[in-house]
Amino acid sequence: MTPSSSFSMALVALACTFGSAQAFAQIAPKPPEAATLKANADMAKTLPFANRQDFEDAMRGFIGTVPDALVPSAGPRPAWNMKPYDFLKASEPADTVNPSLWRQAQLNAIHGLFKVTDRVYQVRGFDIANMTIVEGDTSLIVIDPLLAAETARAALELYYQHRPKKPVGTVIYTHGHADHFGGVKGVASESDVAAGKVQVIAPSGFMETAVAENILAGNAMSRRSQYQFGSLLPPGARGQVDTGLGKALARGTITLIAPTSTIDKPTEERTIDGVQFVFQLVPGSEAPSEMLMYLPQFRVLNMAEDVTHTMHNLYTIRGAEVRDGNLWAKYIDQARVAFGDRTDVLIAQHHWPTTGRERIADLLKKQRDMYKFINDQSLRLLNQGYTAADIAETLRMPASLEQEWSTRGYYGTLRHNAKAVYQKYLGWYDANPANLNPLPPVDYAKKTVQYMGGADAVLARARDDFKKGEYRWVASAMSQVVYADPTNRAARELGADALEQLGYQSEAGTWRSAYLVGAMELRNGVPKIPGGSSSNADTLKAVSNDLFFDFLGVRLDAAKAEGKTMVINWNFTDSNQQFVLTLENSALTHIAGQQPGADATVTLSRATLDAVTLKETSFPAAVMSGKVKIEGDRAKLGELMSMLDTFEPMFPVVEPRK
Repeated sequence: MTPSSSFSMALVALACTFGSAQAFAQIAPKPPEAATLKANADMAKTLPFANRQDFEDAMRGFIGTVPDALVPSAGPRPAWNMKPYDFLKASEPADTVNPSLWRQAQLNAIHGLFKVTDRVYQVRGFDIANMTIVEGDTSLIVIDPLLAAETARAALELYYQHRPKKPVGTVIYTHGHADHFGGVKGVASESDVAAGKVQVIAPSGFMETAVAENILAGNAMSRRSQYQFGSLLPPGARGQVDTGLGKALARGTITLIAPTSTIDKPTEERTIDGVQFVFQLVPGSEAPSEMLMYLPQFRVLNMAEDVTHTMHNLYTIRGAEVRDGNLWAKYIDQARVAFGDRTDVLIAQHHWPTTGRERIADLLKKQRDMYKFINDQSLRLLNQGYTAADIAETLRMPASLEQEWSTRGYYGTLRHNAKAVYQKYLGWYDANPANLNPLPPVDYAKKTVQYMGGADAVLARARDDFKKGEYRWVASAMSQVVYADPTNRAARELGADALEQLGYQSEAGTWRSAYLVGAMELRNGVPKIPGGSSSNADTLKAVSNDLFFDFLGVRLDAAKAEGKTMVINWNFTDSNQQFVLTLENSALTHIAGQQPGADATVTLSRATLDAVTLKETSFPAAVMSGKVKIEGDRAKLGELMSMLDTFEPMFPVVEPRK
């Protein structure tokens, strides 16, 4: 079982290390080509680099930090370490990094404890997200305890070095991505929550969406996250530089404590240890379950992850459901109208604060208009018959937004967000019947290469195009050759060279990482690293029984199930829930209740099922110990388990499956 949060998925990739055996000898990254040097130099001329306001904002209120923001872990590598990013201290951007991304990477490298205003503090640069700490009358209110328990604990310790050591009395999750809840056990214990010493507050639907979002596609998302976050790349001017949203993902322990209270109304006011909060639910914006908050006593507006200093994702390239840009824009405007005139400081759970009512209003309006522009203009063009690819090539941000640092595409991009709008409304099919049922990728590639005169002819032409700086085309052409023949070493190398140059030119940290990981794997093969799972006892508890059986259905190997039927009753002793699991027509379905005459009836607690899932025990062992009781045909449970597929975490991406 795999927790679903997209960031949870990515943690698996971060935890992995390269094995010694590779498909090919390791090939080092190459220098920039002339076309890349020119592209980056031209980019540097188009944006207002002399404007240093963001750097002033990012350092405002700085109190202190620890050297390199170093956070040790139980393993050989630290949970967090900014030392490898010292290359960003150079006065000029590296020639292998887009200068705009370099600027964002420098801002995201600033770390420490910062005073936002009286009684409101943030720890930034100790994980991909921020931890916000509000001082109540007698206790601390921690908003979003980062991704890992290790970094969250270190962030709280840094705060205690400079502020009175009040106990944590409240933890607030703004939304259900793991970088905003995974470190909770670094700031609070489950026993203190159970005893009522600490309350945990989250938006309505948090537990369901924190675990359910993309669980059914979790293995694929995990692998794709390695590309989005560059977690297999070493930090450096020719490697991982920044995610755009923050420096990187922490390596550490993801934990989860269920909320003791949820915000259920669209707008809800609460007083927490003497601090007034106004919560605004924004479901379906950046996350399925998310909320903003306003602190009237301190005139602070926390926009969670709906307003940051980047264009965010309407579609995230690791894979997730498309987000609604129109709805996102409306939520921002609602917050602006409700709180803007009463706000002196705007903060978010990524990046740095913005101060002053006029600047805050300007930021809110431009972020609002950015998402509305992408949504509406993509719809306008698709209604004129443009395809998703056409729209991505055609659409340009208005000059008033294009020159704004906060609307630059460091994490999301205009190109893939425009395609997201097309996908949301029209799906994958562009209405051209030639694209309704094309050949599958390998067959398509073989015919394409054949039509182009064979691999040698394609390579000869592509080398000429590479010299011209036509890297997008070369990458595409070489992908066809590699899919037609994965052993074609020359095609792999030239394809890698083209992807690498595209990475060096990319303004988006996500695109840079994807290009460079693709180049690395074309040169060196898929890394031979051990498969991992971000499942643990904390996250599994949040998986409903219903979702557990949904996931069993996804794992069913239809070929192995061909012609087989069975009915198994399940009784959960701790929740008194009952389910009927039916295998028929190579489909595994379930429904609440019990069916008389079932092949078998399994009685157990959910904790026992979790232990089996985590491979801490097995069904036979649990039967022997009395934790599982099976009535009827015991062999049926084993037969069912034998038909369940296991997923290879390191499947190929830039070459076909074998």
